Amino acid sequence: MKLIILSACVALALAMPQKPLTPQQQVPIISSENEVNFDGSYRYSFEGGDGTSAQQAGQLKAVGAEAGVVNQGSFSYAAPDGSRIALTYTADENGYHPQGDHLPVAPPIPVEIQRSLEYIASIPVNQRQGDQGEGQ
Repeated sequence: MKLIILSACVALALAMPQKPLTPQQQVPIISSENEVNFDGSYRYSFEGGDGTSAQQAGQLKAVGAEAGVVNQGSFSYAAPDGSRIALTYTADENGYHPQGDHLPVAPPIPVEIQRSLEYIASIPVNQRQGDQGEGQ
């Protein structure tokens, strides 16, 4: 969990502009909200004059003996080619899970491979060839 938060902070720092923006390049903030509660939950959102927007909400969660933060959110902005990039995500004890139309998608599993996997799964574990199993 700490790694997710650290990675997000590093990405944010690397994304910051290296040179100060001129007044013509500055983007006005249209709206900004930030709420941090005593129970560890939080919520923020902002919208820039260029259409950039982001929102996130999170809360503390016990994961075993440790506490962590789980959150969900989204952001959107205009890509250099003018298309709209929109991403929604969750980050929890199972990792970071982004969703967006611009993200690559794995190709489907070929039918032959899928049939092979289903066949292997249908064989009891202790009867598979080469399986040493317990007690053998």
